[in-house]
Amino acid sequence: MPLNQIISEIRNRQRIKPSAPDVPTAVWTGYDNHKGKRIDTLTIIFKTSGCWWGNQGGCSMCGYVYDSSQNPPSYEDLKSQLQKAMEKASSLEEFMVKIYTSGSFLDENEVSTDVLKYILQALNQDKRVLKVVAETRPEFVTDDTIVKCRNMLKDTEFEIAIGLETSSDIIRRDSINKGFKFSDFIKAAQIAEENDVTTKAYLLLKPPFITEGTAIDDMEQSIDDIVPYANNISINLCNVQKGTFVEWMWQKGQYRPPWLYSIVDVLKKSKQKHPETIITSDPVGAGSKRGPHNCYKCDQDIANAVRRFSITQNINDLDFKGQTCGCFQLWKKVVKLDEYTYGAFIVDRMMQ
Repeated sequence: MPLNQIISEIRNRQRIKPSAPDVPTAVWTGYDNHKGKRIDTLTIIFKTSGCWWGNQGGCSMCGYVYDSSQNPPSYEDLKSQLQKAMEKASSLEEFMVKIYTSGSFLDENEVSTDVLKYILQALNQDKRVLKVVAETRPEFVTDDTIVKCRNMLKDTEFEIAIGLETSSDIIRRDSINKGFKFSDFIKAAQIAEENDVTTKAYLLLKPPFITEGTAIDDMEQSIDDIVPYANNISINLCNVQKGTFVEWMWQKGQYRPPWLYSIVDVLKKSKQKHPETIITSDPVGAGSKRGPHNCYKCDQDIANAVRRFSITQNINDLDFKGQTCGCFQLWKKVVKLDEYTYGAFIVDRMMQ
């Protein structure tokens, strides 16, 4: 059975709770690296009609499809979502706005041209906003769309963010079911650059069907491959979201989230190789069974080190107390043994 069909059947079994269409899915403030300095950020996840690819089945690890509205929000609904989101930034003096939906902000079927215009012009008029980052699939990055966005934002910096996940077309197709190729990402990044727009690439550490060692190698190779096209690279650590193919595998004992030592290894090697490139990671769910973890004792120390590095870009921040934990040597053995015992747990059940 094709992977996309399996994912579709899993999605069809899920129950989605109704929610108000005039309230964003989520809003929060945080920090990010902007031109070598720490900057406040406002992250907005707009509640839209949802990702067209997710509605066809979608990605093996993605549960965000369930955050979409059961009925397409109106212009007034989305206007209200922005207004409520901006209330979170009332105390910020200057900040970056990161825009997400459960799909693509540049998809006209998800975010109409009128809504896009309202949101971007409103952000441009707020002089506290230094930069706007909007996530989209690459097929929606066209000269016409990017020029329109650029004109609406005027002097405000604009960046497109694309969930490339990996530079490997095989892994992206057979492990993630992403629905596009590396060449599509390259084309989108080139269109952005030609229109004075930067590109951020999201990568995914350890999707299903690959070992820990392969996952590390894939991230390092992917970073090498995309440095010529991406101004910023953010590595997501795969976690187990509800109603996903990854959860289905995890429940059967056939998937383990990545070790936190793995992201540290990738960040150290890749930053040394590409010192001018911003490479970040936020280990969501670190220290939980569904999230990236080691032995659970050292997880928060390591996760905090990764977050510090993401702001400072200083490799020294990746030296942490947890590296003296006994599970560090265990991780090194697991990376080797996983190539021979793939499909079976090595140590995780003993740690629980």
